Amino acid sequence: MQMDCALELKTLLSRSERTVFFSGAGISTESGIPDYRTPGKGLWANLASEDYLNIDSFTANPEKFYTLFAPLFDVFKNALPNNAHAFIAKREAEGKTISVITQNIDGLHQKAGSNKVHELHGSLMTSRCMHCEEEMATTRVFRILSKGGNPPKCPVCGGVMRPNVIFFGEMLPPAVMDSAVKDSMSCDLFIVTGSSLSVMPAAMLPGYAKSSGAKVVIINRMPTPYDSMADLVINGSLGEVFKSSEVG
Repeated sequence: MQMDCALELKTLLSRSERTVFFSGAGISTESGIPDYRTPGKGLWANLASEDYLNIDSFTANPEKFYTLFAPLFDVFKNALPNNAHAFIAKREAEGKTISVITQNIDGLHQKAGSNKVHELHGSLMTSRCMHCEEEMATTRVFRILSKGGNPPKCPVCGGVMRPNVIFFGEMLPPAVMDSAVKDSMSCDLFIVTGSSLSVMPAAMLPGYAKSSGAKVVIINRMPTPYDSMADLVINGSLGEVFKSSEVG
């Protein structure tokens, strides 16, 4: 990262009292979690190729989903926050962050210590019954699976358990999106971290922030469609950008 970009980011952070961090898959790849949008690569490949990330496919054949997903869940469960997650959590602890808005389902922001996290696509850390809505930790669901219960069944009513995530074909929870929009429109600094900004309606959030007077920073390894409207664009490793020696 060029030193002038690091200095500008540091200045923006020092002046901000109401920062929103918007995170995408790029923040978690540095913790070893694969980006499912990388074609034909990683542990997502089998699920994506057979369309088992779609709610209709899951409903029709949950056994297949769980068989294919089991190795990937271990990756999520064992992943640890990286420098970027830690920096964001520290910023919140200092009282200068309104919230974290994330497209990720891995719970790494919470593991790092962030408390106010809007999970637009849900969380893999919990699951719920498709019949009675009973919730439980996903680790418990996979214990049921390991004992031969495929698909895992609800201990209350016997319904099929599903991860608390948004499958393709499902709408984002209105309340979560409304809160994300509200925070985006009330911040003075909006920082995109590791998102290609290609998924709607979440990709509109930087625009809401900008139109409400906030500075917008986009930090991503690759260019995004919204770079031209940003006040600062940094293409590089998030972990490097958020090293305390450079930004803090």
